[in-house]
Amino acid sequence: MNETEFDTLLNDSQGTLVDPVDPEKFDIERYIDYEQALLQSNRDFWQKDKGIAVYRRFRVPAVFSDGCRDMKQSLALQLGALTKSMEYKADLANFLEPWYGIGVTAGAFGIEYKWEPGNAPAIAAPYSSVEEALAQDIVAIEKTPIGGHILNMIDYFLEKTKGKIPISLTDTQSALNAASFLIESNSFYMELFDNPEGMQKLLSIITDFTIEFSQKQKELIGDALVWPGHGFPGSRVFNGLGMSGDVAIMISDNQYLTYEAPNAGRAGELFGGAVFHSCGNWSAKIDAVKQIPNLLMVDAAFSKQTDPDPNPPQPFAEAFAGSGICLNARIVGNPETVLNKVNILRQPGIKLIITTYCQTPEEQEQIYNSIKNI
Repeated sequence: MNETEFDTLLNDSQGTLVDPVDPEKFDIERYIDYEQALLQSNRDFWQKDKGIAVYRRFRVPAVFSDGCRDMKQSLALQLGALTKSMEYKADLANFLEPWYGIGVTAGAFGIEYKWEPGNAPAIAAPYSSVEEALAQDIVAIEKTPIGGHILNMIDYFLEKTKGKIPISLTDTQSALNAASFLIESNSFYMELFDNPEGMQKLLSIITDFTIEFSQKQKELIGDALVWPGHGFPGSRVFNGLGMSGDVAIMISDNQYLTYEAPNAGRAGELFGGAVFHSCGNWSAKIDAVKQIPNLLMVDAAFSKQTDPDPNPPQPFAEAFAGSGICLNARIVGNPETVLNKVNILRQPGIKLIITTYCQTPEEQEQIYNSIKNI
């Protein structure tokens, strides 16, 4: 089967355009009923070591770009996504995300976001070494402009939805990912060799701050909180802290197990476990990633329309069948593409979530029913 290639002209290959919905016009009670009807099956799925669920993710491109700077616009767009999502047959409900870029931890080290017109907030890694990063006046994330904005965004979302609509934590980066935003790239990778003690100290501090800020968000969101968080299929009855670990594909297994896996495990410990994401093809890192303490879920892309370098499904099917670790498979594509990947991934004993991006409710229902009937 010839797959459609990744479209570099799209703003977001996994995005869906929706009409914004004003909070006062959003049908809260309808969405509450919709989500509640799914929670028992969510709980049953999460408590088992195997099974299959289907999720149709509604990711609005503007929310994860320049639209995030305006929390009112972000919420209206996300409420539009929640409204539209109810038309698509799925096992998991979509949720709100207080998204404000990926450099949240960098704010603790004195780095501010840069806003380019039409783009998401970005940061430049200004430090030339681990020691320079450690020499900064480091403060708690919640006391930074970035952290403060996220907490204000959560407050606004809760106020406008009466605390009844599911909300996730903001985008949480792994300790090594966060460190790579602080130190210039060439120096960052050399420091893994030249200053292992300093790097371990930096990663430990970042992990402490990640735990502290995640706990702060958890307390603020309360019963509306969805786990594992941004970018992952989630539910109020799931658990585990979702973290993006894209740096993993750039380092050796030994470096991953030395620097990243212990910190990921520690960060997830207070929240039920750790959940891993990386863009690109990380199939060569499966064995190392599986050694993260109390790993609950991993996330990967499996089609060329999802990621320009997608993962081959067979190694994941073999590695995660019988492990009890949930595999979230993101698959942008037509029914033939999705079902082809599912047929490879669905091995006996696997715990699998298929995340689709179908264009129409009819196409989604076709895929949903086909997956359930495999």
